[in-house]
Amino acid sequence: MHSPLHQFEIEKIFNFSIAGVDLPFTNSALYMLLSVLAVALLVFSSGRSIEKPGVIQVFAEKIFGFIQSLVEENIGQTGQKYIPLVFSLFTFILFGNLFGMIPYAYTFTSQIILTFALALVVFVLITLIGFIKHGFHFFSYFLPPGAPIFMAPLLIVIEIISFLSRPISLSIRLFANMMAGHTMLKVFSMFTISLGVFGFSTIIATSVLIGFEFMIAFLQAYVFSVLTCLYLRDVIELH
Repeated sequence: MHSPLHQFEIEKIFNFSIAGVDLPFTNSALYMLLSVLAVALLVFSSGRSIEKPGVIQVFAEKIFGFIQSLVEENIGQTGQKYIPLVFSLFTFILFGNLFGMIPYAYTFTSQIILTFALALVVFVLITLIGFIKHGFHFFSYFLPPGAPIFMAPLLIVIEIISFLSRPISLSIRLFANMMAGHTMLKVFSMFTISLGVFGFSTIIATSVLIGFEFMIAFLQAYVFSVLTCLYLRDVIELH
């Protein structure tokens, strides 16, 4: 029987090369591609104008309305221009988490390298937005207004460390929750199989855990999006 961590192994589906550089297409890349296609389908569906919208279009409009409200609550009216960014992040992560719930599928959000890459993209974009909007005045972000001048060296160091740690905390939160949940689910499933006829008791626990994992799949996409909005508000308003 496979280890509970076997499900997180990256496996090659096929190989191809560009200019002599090997670029294998993996199970992780496959489900990332499926997530991108799912997001594209949502965007295409929400842009159609028909009298009787289908299930997909209604679902797309509900998600868009949810993200719009999320941005307005956490950033304000000035955050309207960032709705496409937050919408893309939320739906990409959400579909990645949900696809991972399919038996024998791969959860790419359980890979720290990918969640860190997402968090790093957000961090770089937010930093660029801060510089574009405020110029060198953006550096005033690292000194809270009204702080005593004699405490400036200590506060600046603390603020810089806090700012630079954002992509780390953002990526670890998503990666750790998805990996821990799927590992626990695998362990319970192994108990059910190994106990045979006596595994009925673990079936109930496994069913509850599956429902909990679906909730976590949505919650982690939501938390990632909320924190992105809060970080955007910080660089827009500079405290």
